[in-house]
Amino acid sequence: MHQQSESPLQNLSREGLLLLLGLAIGWGFNWPIMKVVVAEVPPLSFRGLCLVVGGLGVLAIARASGLALAVPRGRWNQVIWLTILNIIGWNIFATYGVRLLPSGRAALLGYTMPLWCVPLSVWLLGETLTPRRWLALLLGLGGVLALMGEQVFHLVQAPVGAALMVAAAWCWSAGMVLMKRWRVPMNTIALTGWLMLLGGIPMLIAAVFVDGLPPQLPSHNALLGLLYNVVIGFMFGYWAWNRLVLLVSVSVSSLSSLITPLVGVAAGALMLGEQPGWAEFWAAVLILGAVAVINTGTREAPVTPAD
Repeated sequence: MHQQSESPLQNLSREGLLLLLGLAIGWGFNWPIMKVVVAEVPPLSFRGLCLVVGGLGVLAIARASGLALAVPRGRWNQVIWLTILNIIGWNIFATYGVRLLPSGRAALLGYTMPLWCVPLSVWLLGETLTPRRWLALLLGLGGVLALMGEQVFHLVQAPVGAALMVAAAWCWSAGMVLMKRWRVPMNTIALTGWLMLLGGIPMLIAAVFVDGLPPQLPSHNALLGLLYNVVIGFMFGYWAWNRLVLLVSVSVSSLSSLITPLVGVAAGALMLGEQPGWAEFWAAVLILGAVAVINTGTREAPVTPAD
């Protein structure tokens, strides 16, 4: 495997900031929406359908844009491993985890991802854990813990759900670091489409045996949630995330993604009537501080991925 060199620090560019903002809003609102959908649609059917339809949609966009769809020779093994970790592992663990936990707690456990991502990036990518990165990591995880608050004790009452979400976070972090290490030489749109399609097909097939055929059509709200997941959560979200991962260092992208659970808390307040308090305020201060710390300092030109 060819290891890519990392610059000491790659800050978020204007494009990176726009991608991060779109992801924070799109994925943040998706946590309460996903909770609504999985109450009516079995997990494997839900994720498999979204991935297959979304993957075909992304590949169609790539073809219509005149982009090459072929996976480079000798890279299929890497694409399959990225699919197993980024798509199958994350989606299965997270979807079953969110059924056993409130959506807010599930989202927060999923966003312990930097805890695994940063040391993996040091090991596999040779990134340096500078004092700035240590500070950002501590601030970010402190913000996640502040958001959890007394909910940490409630996780003991649902250990399976908590374990599933931690497993999902680990799969996400491992897939993210390997994507950065391997840098499959193809445009981000086509790569995203292949990952989604390759991950969705086996999940949809398994759903036939595990979930069975649905006894009735989902409600109007669940169907709207499915549509939101396909277009925003999967087609846009996975493309934007993959591009962000390739634009900047793992430390910057993983820690910057902690803005998403803040949006998730706000979405819970708007959609589910939850009332934010001082814990959410201090979490916002800590997480935004982490994002500011990791994105300040000497700016170096990032490696720009193919469109």
